[in-house]
Formats: sequence, structure tokens, C-alpha cells
Amino acid sequence: MLVTTVSTLFALGLGVSGWRLAVVVVAVLANQLSIGLSNDWIDAERDRAVGRRDKPVARGDVSVGAVRVWAIGTLVASVVLACVLGAGAGIGISLLALGGWAYNLGLKRTLASVVPYLVGFGALPVGIGFAAEQPVWVPAWLPVATALLGAAAHFANVLPDLEDDAATGVRGLPHALGRRVSGLVGFALLAASAAVLTFGPAGAPSWPYVAGFVLSLGIAVAGATIALTRPPTRLLMRLVMFAALLDVLLIAFATDRLLA
Repeated sequence: MLVTTVSTLFALGLGVSGWRLAVVVVAVLANQLSIGLSNDWIDAERDRAVGRRDKPVARGDVSVGAVRVWAIGTLVASVVLACVLGAGAGIGISLLALGGWAYNLGLKRTLASVVPYLVGFGALPVGIGFAAEQPVWVPAWLPVATALLGAAAHFANVLPDLEDDAATGVRGLPHALGRRVSGLVGFALLAASAAVLTFGPAGAPSWPYVAGFVLSLGIAVAGATIALTRPPTRLLMRLVMFAALLDVLLIAFATDRLLA
């Protein structure tokens, strides 16, 4: 829901409206559903093995077959809808879903586990820019910032599962770096993303952007401190999500900065 909300705000800031805006929203929502559903389908046995009671498939509340059908169906729907908006929008938006699937299908077990996040989240605002009736080339700082934000989300999301992943043979980049280093890297990426969003556009940032940057830095410091001193929890990912929404709210409602 957060990624869909962020994408909607980006689209509004870039002048996407009418049926095109509706298609962007539904395409990104289907995109995200397909990633989550494919994860629960592909990891069903792993989730059962480690007792993931928060997973309906692992609990037996829904069949693996049903989740597989919906995962594939939402992926196809997302790609088709995105392509309705044109080739540029289709490629940019679909790269996020395809990256998520590549991660679920095996990249999570490699040192390249962060790559789908960098590529997918970096491509998303580019695709949304092309979704406008008059396609917009987004400034280079924007995909850089969202790619860094995606990478931060990867580290924060994986940290609470490091032990369960190790028990079932998953060893990506955060696992190789270890909990403490990964915590520092993840929240350093979050701070870097905030810096690019604030100071990337031409001209001096206004006070709301400076205030948002300072708040994002505070979130990054708090997250890194938690990661270093306490067992990792889902709170880390919620901190990244809050910072992402804060940054995007600042940027999306300043069209002059988006289109500069």
C-alpha cells in the first residue's frame, strides 16, 4: 500500500491525470500484490519450516495453488496495464515487479540480493514519468534517490529474518555482512536517499525540505541505533516506510522540483 501511495503522489506531481492516473495506481497495486503473493507461494515450505505464523499459506489458511494462480494473474495484469500507457511506462513500472520476482526466485540467496531493489525502485519513477499524456523525463536525482531508498528497505526488511533465513539456506548480501553492519548500511542508504531528494534539485532547498532532511536523518540514526543495540524487529522497516512517505510527500507536491 505504501509503494502504491508513493507512486500515486509521484504521478500527481508529474501531471499524470484522468484514466492514466487510474491505470498507474492499479498497475502498481497489482505489481506489489504479485511480488508479495509470489513470495508466499515460493517460500511456503521455508515459512512452514521456521514456523512463520504470520503467513496464511504457512498456517494452511489458503492453498499454495491458489496463491500461485493469483501471483501469476496479478503479474500479468500489472504488465499489461503498464504497457497500455506506452512502452516507456510499461518497462519502468514492470521492472519493479520483475525485479521482485527475480529476488523471490533466487537472487535473495546471492550477494546480488540488493540489485532488484536498486533497479526496480530506480526504474519506477522513470516509468511513471512516461505514463503522462505528454511523457516526462524525470531528473536524474530522482531515480538515484528512489534506488537508494529501495536498497535501504531491503536491508531493513531482511534484518528480522536473518536467523530464519540462515536455517533454510538463504544467504544474501545482508546475511554476508552481518546484522550490525547491515543495520548501519541500511540506514546510511536511507540518509543518502534523503540527501539526494533534498539537495539533488537545482537551487537551495526551502525550509520544509531541510526540516524533512533533518527528520529523515533522525530516523536513520534511530534505526541504526536500534539495529546495533536491540534484536531487529519489523519496526526497522516501518521507520524506512515512514521516512519514504515523508520524503515523497515533500517532493511530489513541488512540481517545480520534480520537473527542474
